[in-house]
Amino acid sequence: MRLDRFLAEAGLGTRTEVKDLVRSGKVLVNGQTVKDSGLNVKDTDEIRLAGEKGAVVNRSAGPVWYMINKPAGTVCANSDKTAPTVIELFEKERVRDLFSVGRLDKDAEGLLLVTNDGELSHYLLSPSRHVDKKYYLRINGIPDADAGKRLAEGIEFKDFTSKPAVLDILKEDREKDSCEALVTVTEGKFHEVKRLIAAVGGEVKYLKRIAFGPLDLDPALAPGEYRELNENEIRQLYEAVGKEPLRSR
Repeated sequence: MRLDRFLAEAGLGTRTEVKDLVRSGKVLVNGQTVKDSGLNVKDTDEIRLAGEKGAVVNRSAGPVWYMINKPAGTVCANSDKTAPTVIELFEKERVRDLFSVGRLDKDAEGLLLVTNDGELSHYLLSPSRHVDKKYYLRINGIPDADAGKRLAEGIEFKDFTSKPAVLDILKEDREKDSCEALVTVTEGKFHEVKRLIAAVGGEVKYLKRIAFGPLDLDPALAPGEYRELNENEIRQLYEAVGKEPLRSR
């Protein structure tokens, strides 16, 4: 594919605009400045914008994986007319076809995986793979005494019956009628955690995902910050779904 076509399809401008970008020496291919917009580039080439640290247009290693500490107020979508999206936080990466692995509610925070790897993402979200997602909650009300047992057995809603979940009450405040808890689920139904807690006598006021499968939220990531997963972390994700990595990164 011609370099100017690749840059245009990556969203860096019209064909005329990206030709000017290349001509001005602002594009590097495999670490070398190029000024020929007609240069033929391959999938194995790394294309980077000069002078912008981290502004990689594509990744030659294939699929990429990021961990982000999702901030409240953002939505897990590629575009939205009413709220900022988590994908907008990755604009400087210039990686095409990024999407979030599953969803967190708009008001929720915490660990979210973002990738362009559709196959592994599918396995991670499949209920049959039983990949745990753990959440820290602040709850108005104190769940019923048998709440843990009911969640472990599965709760029947009108539209589905939940798979077994684990409830761990961390702290109770009887005076304020509130508590803090951890909930672990293996599926991702719409508002599932909030609905589970409502079914056992509580109301979720704050929700933060702290673990996804084998990965814990990196404590160094402030809300809105992200980092790329390392090779070992990606291997752990494959192991969590019983698959072998397709390629080394």
